Amino acid sequence: MLSPFDDYPVHQTLEPLRRPGTTDRNYYDRYYFNMHTPDSSGPFLAMGFGVYPNRGVVDGYIAVLAGGTHYVTRASRTLDDDRARMEVGPLRIEVIEGLRRLRVVCEPGSGDIAADLRWTSTIPAHLEPRHKLERGNRTIMDMCRFTQTGTWEGTLVIDGHTYEADPENYLGMRDHSWGVRPLGEPESGGIDSSVPPQGGYWSSAAIRLADRTILFSAQEDPHGVRSYGDTVAVYSDPSIPDEDLGQGEHAWTFVPGTRRLSGGTLTFPDSAGKVSEIVVEPLLPFVLSLGTGYGGEAAPQPGLVSWRHGMYLGDLSVETPKWVMADIPPDALFNATVENVCRFTTNTGEVGYGTMNLVIAGANERYGFTGFTDGAA
Repeated sequence: MLSPFDDYPVHQTLEPLRRPGTTDRNYYDRYYFNMHTPDSSGPFLAMGFGVYPNRGVVDGYIAVLAGGTHYVTRASRTLDDDRARMEVGPLRIEVIEGLRRLRVVCEPGSGDIAADLRWTSTIPAHLEPRHKLERGNRTIMDMCRFTQTGTWEGTLVIDGHTYEADPENYLGMRDHSWGVRPLGEPESGGIDSSVPPQGGYWSSAAIRLADRTILFSAQEDPHGVRSYGDTVAVYSDPSIPDEDLGQGEHAWTFVPGTRRLSGGTLTFPDSAGKVSEIVVEPLLPFVLSLGTGYGGEAAPQPGLVSWRHGMYLGDLSVETPKWVMADIPPDALFNATVENVCRFTTNTGEVGYGTMNLVIAGANERYGFTGFTDGAA
């Protein structure tokens, strides 16, 4: 059970580091990154990498939207003795300087994507409140997460076309989370198997302004009851304290017949800072759940495995699907998780860019959705 990490003084339990402090099958430790240009004229990239010690699995994906095509390279392998080996198939993450600089690599030769990109943070890492979610008497989510915005530099090659990323024009955000959340194959047996899926609402935004980033999040049930939410302004200058904007409220509009965001506002009635309202203008939708393992995969292709985070797929599995977005019917995306590149305008006249992550799965009283298969009126 020993690994190279056990030679460092970082133990948190009385077990070797390969054994987490819980036996829950859904324990995980995962990274997420995205990259985009402010005007959305360049490619959109998302990358994730996860370790699932109690499942014995490591997996990752890189997905890019360019020229109307959604490209994916995804890989899964069995977990070996070295949890510090952050690579799976052609995908690799390197921590160059903790909480400051990281490197994301997709080696050429597997599919249409090759990348060698370096991330540099522009704000200190923000540790969000502990995130818990219950279903009946059972806690199904209990996790920690920190979030940052930053810039990118390096090379991205998509289907033979090369993009050179530079810090002035390629922005993004990342998070690192760990704990327990539903993963992999659905659990069977017990009362949970007899309860139909409820669905729910999640939104989060990373709003980059000239001197700070506003981080917003909200999780609600179909009736609008909020179980999680946090809004804070984190300054690029670490000597300036964070500003608590209180619980943010959302008001969205949608493209008719879909659940695609067409606009809206965020308001902060209890804000301790100068920003109390932000107008949100979507510029580009990126379907994060398409081929990347989050579940609810739209438009599955023949021959592909049913790929979910933490799912055991053997010693090594690598797949490289792609979708032409214009060919996917809108109803296939009703319950998808979407990262929207947006322009944000504050009540103080500041203009910023960033992403709004939104998923409304199933019914939602506030926005008039009655099930899993209906779009906006």
